[in-house]
Amino acid sequence: MTTTTAAAPVRRPDPARRRDGRRRRSRDRRLSVALLGQRWLVLLLAVVVGVGMLLPFYLLVTNAFKTGADYSRRGPLALPQEWTLSAFERYLSSVDYPQLLANSVLIAGVVAVGGVVLAMLSAYALGIGRVRGRTWVVFVLLLATILPQEALIYPLFSGAQAVGLQNSVWSVVIIFVVLQAAFGTYLLSSVLGTFPHEMLEAARVDGANRWVLLTRIVTPIMRPTMSVLLVFFFVWTWNEFFIPMIMLITPKAQTIPIALAALKGQNTLDVTQLAAASLLSLLPTLVFFVLFQRTLTRGVTAGAVK
Repeated sequence: MTTTTAAAPVRRPDPARRRDGRRRRSRDRRLSVALLGQRWLVLLLAVVVGVGMLLPFYLLVTNAFKTGADYSRRGPLALPQEWTLSAFERYLSSVDYPQLLANSVLIAGVVAVGGVVLAMLSAYALGIGRVRGRTWVVFVLLLATILPQEALIYPLFSGAQAVGLQNSVWSVVIIFVVLQAAFGTYLLSSVLGTFPHEMLEAARVDGANRWVLLTRIVTPIMRPTMSVLLVFFFVWTWNEFFIPMIMLITPKAQTIPIALAALKGQNTLDVTQLAAASLLSLLPTLVFFVLFQRTLTRGVTAGAVK
């Protein structure tokens, strides 16, 4: 007696499915190559932009430590043949740098703090208080920020003379507190216009008055945005030149940017001394920016309302 078993049918691969698989793998490889090429292109562009941003600092540092003869003989791009502090010594002997630094720090610091506080108070009234004519007030504040300083300088100069603040750092402080606060009010009032009113109503039910709402509810939430404004106001005011040049006449009242402009003669220019002076004027803002970099990053990423 014999038994037979049926053989299992042999499955042959479908040629159409094999072709689809090869096409899909080929397409995935081409896509991977294209993505890798895009990443290298973005990296190359980032390197080019980074080199372009670092080039002015390279020129500033290398020329600040050269002698005048070395700069004339080898040009601005070459490294110093001999690193020297002669340019710094000439600059520090020609100006009262501690006084210039104190004036700049005083003006920029007071303007930054005063501008943020004034902007917060105004924005609280406009954004949450909903005062009548809010749109026109914000428009006027915005107009004040976009007007060129040349159009404002004559009434500002006459006003400073009338109140006896000509050639005083406080004239510049008052002017820039108002100008920076105008921009800050425009920005903060737009943010506070979207502030959740349920939170304010809950605090009012608990007995909070307007001052408590401002100091205990609104200000802590707005602190990241206010920190960003504080950093920007300090740096913007530090670099201001035109209004301080008109208002501050004597060297004792001047700021660092005005002293930099005074280094350029009518027909002569000491490039190495100017580079050394620019480097000294840059260092305080660089230190300030590094110290508050984390605050700036948190303010930008946190948003206005948590």
